[in-house]
Amino acid sequence: MSDYRRILIPLDLTDDSVAVGERAKRVAAAFNATVELLHVVQFVPVEPMGETLMPAVAIEEELVQRARQRLAALAGSLGFAGAPLRVETGNVKAEIIRVAREAKADLIVIGSRERHGLSILVNLTEDTVLHGAPCDVLAVRVPARNPAV
Repeated sequence: MSDYRRILIPLDLTDDSVAVGERAKRVAAAFNATVELLHVVQFVPVEPMGETLMPAVAIEEELVQRARQRLAALAGSLGFAGAPLRVETGNVKAEIIRVAREAKADLIVIGSRERHGLSILVNLTEDTVLHGAPCDVLAVRVPARNPAV
């Protein structure tokens, strides 16, 4: 295993992002690596139901701007002040892989949820990233969002 020098940390900006960021911070410190934080805004097309109050472009820009603010706040709370922050738009899976290639990352640190039942059949982001990444991937286990009762 070679040393990690460039670590990409894709974050979904949920509470789980703190656990993923903390783990990535420890790995980065151990290898004296640089980190880059990434959030991908994936727009869901909506059929217009009549006149809209804001054009779709303005809504998308607002979502990206809010994501930038939340990512900056999270980076600060995790102690990543000064680290590069990226907010991209598009397919989450494809963008993580694209940015990892572009940034020449040696490691991607991503959150991973335990799955049960039919959810095992779903191709989640961490699965696609694991198989498509140009580098190593560290999957940080985070709690399931909707635990079974």
